[in-house]
Amino acid sequence: MHTPPLAVRHTPLVAVYGTLKRGLRNHHWLDGADFLGGDRLTSATLYDLGPYPAAKLEPSQGIEVEVFRVDARLLAGLDRLEDYRVRTPREGDYDRLVHTTTFGPAWLYLYNRPVAGYPVIREGAWLPR
Repeated sequence: MHTPPLAVRHTPLVAVYGTLKRGLRNHHWLDGADFLGGDRLTSATLYDLGPYPAAKLEPSQGIEVEVFRVDARLLAGLDRLEDYRVRTPREGDYDRLVHTTTFGPAWLYLYNRPVAGYPVIREGAWLPR
């Protein structure tokens, strides 16, 4: 796995693509974060798991994300929600890696579990059912 420079590893930005987006059920986890805007990432593909999506590090035509500036407390909360384990990131449900956005480098949570058989979203946004 590529280790980004120290300044990037401490980016205050996070890009969200599912239930953390504005108006959706987990957005309250971002209360106090600054919304910077929307963007499209071509470095990830989404899978529709039903109640939430999963992102995989696979090229796409552009998945829609929202980018927020967060502090360490909010990022720690997101890590708990996504079952990201700092010391063993491949063992939790999600890992997080830095991706380039219009607003600068941002964390993106990537799903660690298999996604075979789930609907693929290579362009656009995941929509809750």
